[in-house]
Amino acid sequence: MDPLSLLRETCLALPEVEERLSHGEPTWFVRGRKAFVMYADHHHDDRVACWCAAPPGAQEEMVAAEPDRFFRPPYVGHRGWLGVYLDVRVDWDEVRAVVREAYRVVAPKSLAARLEG
Repeated sequence: MDPLSLLRETCLALPEVEERLSHGEPTWFVRGRKAFVMYADHHHDDRVACWCAAPPGAQEEMVAAEPDRFFRPPYVGHRGWLGVYLDVRVDWDEVRAVVREAYRVVAPKSLAARLEG
């Protein structure tokens, strides 16, 4: 499967998530209001990636540990968002974990708690 299909499946499996275009790219929102993941298909470079909300410190830690897989995305990187390259060998279990964490960062506590079950 292509990266967009796998990312879409992962995001839409979470509670009260919807997809719509934002800045010309598929983006996933919690309750239609807050974005937590954005697909980036050559959006600002020649790479395919996703940009994900991240908890404080996660971006710096992951980019420092594996700069060939993670990066600081433009526009939202200063807010701590994490870029994940999808045009390299991808560990989809890890991407699913990053997406779930992005959801937890953005979703209301009542929705985030539903992931614990």
